[in-house]
Amino acid sequence: MVTDWTILGLLAGGITSAGFIPQLVRGFRTKKLDDVSYYMPLVLIIGMSLWLFYGVMRRDLSIVVANVVGVGCNASLLFMKKLYSRVDFEAG
Repeated sequence: MVTDWTILGLLAGGITSAGFIPQLVRGFRTKKLDDVSYYMPLVLIIGMSLWLFYGVMRRDLSIVVANVVGVGCNASLLFMKKLYSRVDFEAG
């Protein structure tokens, strides 16, 4: 059953996850992610994966959804950084 707390959790997760969108869009448009560390998204992926596991075990929809999106955004950042770093290296 979806409660007011679940809705609040989904809203909080949506707002938090939306924070990744500007970096993803900027990286996609400029193809430059030099200012993004490999460690930050990697550490966030590990932490969010643990939260995801916790949410699954508790059957908490808002924790699961927020962390699936967060892991996806951070994995995309890592993928783009690796891809665009390789392209810059090959071009130079």
